[in-house]
Amino acid sequence: MNRILLVEDQGIVRQGLKMMIEQDDSLKVVAEAENGCEAIDQMEAHVIDLVVMDIRMPEMNGLEATRVIKRQWPHVKILILTTFNDDEYALQALREGANGFLLKTSQGDKLIGSIHSCIKGGMSLQDEVAAKVVPKLLSHKKKPEAIPPLTQRELSITQLVGRGRTNKEIAGELHLSIGTVKNHLTQILQKLELRDRTQLAIYAVKHDIA
Repeated sequence: MNRILLVEDQGIVRQGLKMMIEQDDSLKVVAEAENGCEAIDQMEAHVIDLVVMDIRMPEMNGLEATRVIKRQWPHVKILILTTFNDDEYALQALREGANGFLLKTSQGDKLIGSIHSCIKGGMSLQDEVAAKVVPKLLSHKKKPEAIPPLTQRELSITQLVGRGRTNKEIAGELHLSIGTVKNHLTQILQKLELRDRTQLAIYAVKHDIA
């Protein structure tokens, strides 16, 4: 059972999302919060696998809460779910460590699919958002930086992470075990001095590895 923390300031919306998420028997909303401050309190009180997080909330917004949660619980996945199709929000969310960015206009099956993708280690971006964010990342590239030496295998894995593949999918494409993929990812993150695979995905796009 995957344990979900639902962070949304509107009670009616929160209850609707909870019902939608729990239609999947493998997902359980074990805690709820109305803002980022409450979200952090709930993180301390429960074991959470994934946070579904709104952006605009009182006291502490979703971007600030994402930053805190990723710093204290780096293994927890965060899916931003918002009404705002704003590429700056999406860029900042990804920089803070979010694993996905989805609009509330999405269908229920898209939400469930995005949750599972994030839990498995993938990165889920709304198509309309990705269409804005990826070109912006590319257009803001600076003079190519010297990339720390990666082996050909590490480059292949980095490329697939940049394309949003999960560990299982990478293992299948490269004919490796999932454990081997995880070991390579650990080495890659250390070499590039990155925090998690979301940062690695952005790095891959910025450096034309994806």
